[in-house]
Amino acid sequence: MRMPLAREVAKAVAIENGVCIRSIPMRVIDTETGKSQTVYLPCNATLESRCPACAKRNRHLRMAQCREGWHLESEPVAETDEPDNYQRYLLELRADFQVMREDAERAGQPTEDLDLGLAELDAEIRAAGTRGQVVRATAGKRKRSTRRRQDAPDLPRRKMANTTLGRVYTSPDGKRYRPSMFITLTLPSYGRVRDGAPVDPASYDYSRAARDALHFSKLVDRFVQNLRRVAGYDVQYFASVEPQKRLAPHLHMAIRGTLTRADIRAVVAATYHQVWWPSCDVVRFDGDNLPVWVERPQQSGGDQDKQTGDYVDPVSGEVLPTWEEALDRLGDDEDAEPLHVVRFGSQIDVQGVLAGTRDADQCIRYLSKYLTKSIGGTIESEDRRRRDHAARLVEALRYEPCSPMCPNWLRYGVQPKNARAGMSPGRCKGRAHKPEHLGYGGRRVLVSRKWSNKTLAEHGQDRRAWVLQVLGIADDRNRGDAHRYVWRRVPEGDPGLPPLDVRLLHLVAQRQRWRRHLVELQARAEGRPADTLSAIDGRPCGQL
Repeated sequence: MRMPLAREVAKAVAIENGVCIRSIPMRVIDTETGKSQTVYLPCNATLESRCPACAKRNRHLRMAQCREGWHLESEPVAETDEPDNYQRYLLELRADFQVMREDAERAGQPTEDLDLGLAELDAEIRAAGTRGQVVRATAGKRKRSTRRRQDAPDLPRRKMANTTLGRVYTSPDGKRYRPSMFITLTLPSYGRVRDGAPVDPASYDYSRAARDALHFSKLVDRFVQNLRRVAGYDVQYFASVEPQKRLAPHLHMAIRGTLTRADIRAVVAATYHQVWWPSCDVVRFDGDNLPVWVERPQQSGGDQDKQTGDYVDPVSGEVLPTWEEALDRLGDDEDAEPLHVVRFGSQIDVQGVLAGTRDADQCIRYLSKYLTKSIGGTIESEDRRRRDHAARLVEALRYEPCSPMCPNWLRYGVQPKNARAGMSPGRCKGRAHKPEHLGYGGRRVLVSRKWSNKTLAEHGQDRRAWVLQVLGIADDRNRGDAHRYVWRRVPEGDPGLPPLDVRLLHLVAQRQRWRRHLVELQARAEGRPADTLSAIDGRPCGQL
């Protein structure tokens, strides 16, 4: 029984060779010759638990993105391409459809076909090489008083400068420095902890910890807004959200440019986020006494496939207020208080960092240290206290509403936004309720738009171009007709698709051929015989 399973050995060899263990089979069809072949694309997973090879590749890509944009000496300016004739034609056609749709709506005629045509045109416009939406959403936002809370200090406002670069300092010997910053922010305490678990679980504020984790991403957004107002320039940042030992999310942020530590502490103290949601402190429906879905009569000319109905009280038959009605009641109440207020804790770490130094490399590694691990996956399996602590936090999150569409609102007498049949409190499929996320449902990596002026895909293309340049290979990927090849997903069970185990072996063999070829090219570039490079750093060619 101690003998390793052959299938597990194959999986381990695939991981060592950097092969994706969850590859996606795609059939590529050449429209000119009619020939087709099956290729396997990486799953591009970001967590080691799903695919170690893809997670490692994405982590190194994020490190390159952080390094390239942190200490820029010039503004990252991007010149937008001029629209081509086809893009102009699509926009003109979109304008005609828009007018036709508005005329039909004014005349009381059905607009379903025109709406479908507008959606198809929008998709074609995006596929033609444009960014953003032609027509932005017109849903009005609910406005509340912007007066600051009395328990939050005021922030100084400085005149904004049209720059993303920090201040330049000159030393007495004439050297110029443009330092940057590395900041770590945490959430407040919910009770005494020791070795990552509460000393007294009964007094630990799990409810507050759950709500802070659910709305932590909004607090980070508020911090960036306030930081830019105080700094006086368009602060750019690269941040990662990671779990503390007590399982609360905290933030590591690389900032281009510098502010005084006093300014940073003032911004943290003055930053908060108010959650203006209906109250969910009183349970109205629980157990077998849950709201019942009642179908609403279909209106003539409506979409017959769309579910229309309401959740009603199972005893009185009273229709529960919708999400919009609940917000209207909250807005009409002058004495209403926010459901929750999120703030940062008192622990703040601020470091100054210079480009090209050892500290800069260490901070970049620290930023990406836990990106390939889930927030709940950092718990040691043998630590019973921490496992119990995580289980209690998951239970506290079970009935907390994570969004306006969360089914947990039914527990508190409110219909979720876009309610549908089959909703049940405690069974929300949102990622924030899953044990591996522990309440945080936002993105793990937060990057400002002008950080490096490149998308993550463009950073990947830069790394590919660098490798080809080092090896002396011409990059001919963009040559030829882009519409010549058609890509289609191959479903599992297709007669021509080999089993997953066989596909894994094929990919390992392919990766070994690539490695040997790279070694030969490296030998030619360095003017040495290929056999002298049969092993590098003590590893066979297949493991390079």
